[in-house]
Amino acid sequence: MIDETVEEIQEMQTHSSSTVAVKAARALSDLNDRDFETVEEFERALDHNSSVLRRANPSHASLVTTQRAIVTMVTESDNESVEQAKENMQAAIDSVVEQVMTAKRRAAENAAPLFKDGMTLLTHDYSSTVLEAVETAVANGAYLDVYVMEARPRYLGRKTARVLGEIDQVDVTLIIDSAAGHYLPECDRVFTGMDCIVDETLYNRVGTFPLVATANEVGVPVTSVGSSAKIVGEAFRFENDFRSGSEVIREPAEGFAVANPAYDATPTNLLSSVVTDEGTWEY
Repeated sequence: MIDETVEEIQEMQTHSSSTVAVKAARALSDLNDRDFETVEEFERALDHNSSVLRRANPSHASLVTTQRAIVTMVTESDNESVEQAKENMQAAIDSVVEQVMTAKRRAAENAAPLFKDGMTLLTHDYSSTVLEAVETAVANGAYLDVYVMEARPRYLGRKTARVLGEIDQVDVTLIIDSAAGHYLPECDRVFTGMDCIVDETLYNRVGTFPLVATANEVGVPVTSVGSSAKIVGEAFRFENDFRSGSEVIREPAEGFAVANPAYDATPTNLLSSVVTDEGTWEY
């Protein structure tokens, strides 16, 4: 399960960073089925496998922080046996997963009042927290018109559109990324997820920066929604993921290069607000 999860993260089969963190945490449960002679051997295996999971996408702050938390909780426990160490690991996994899910739910609940009945909004990429906020707003009676950017080159916006398209009170339109400037004047607000915020920079799926900059130009407020655990300091070093050019163009690139960064950087002063499980920050 650990190897499969690493591959899934690397191939971006799981899109939401919160979901990635949960899957990676649960993958460590594989170690419960392995035999270890000593506590030290088990802890080395835990640290190694956790490192492998973190390296699968070191840009995901929630993945990195949750994995480190699990390892720390286990290694700092007074484990007198391998069985006790395994029990402590499982308890740490359960605790971390609960924290991630609770934070995502609370962030969505805090963001839901911003989704006003009858509003038109635009969103980019695939954010499970934004989707949960939409579902919460709809459950409270809101009817929404939503433009969803396709989020090339992996077209993650298509998944968002499909999910929203199943909600009766949401009218969804999937648009090409380059059409954002055309539709933004019709919008009341832009909502994005967040991979992480480091100091005064939002790192999120590539295409976020030009979207936010254009929204600023036409006077549409932008709100980023996510867990407070994704707001990290200098101890976290963001690493962009430069993916295969085959995602951009299928035929061989002859005579030219293909660049395919997964994320871009948006100054937080271009945002109107950031909503997390801990509250809302206005800019």
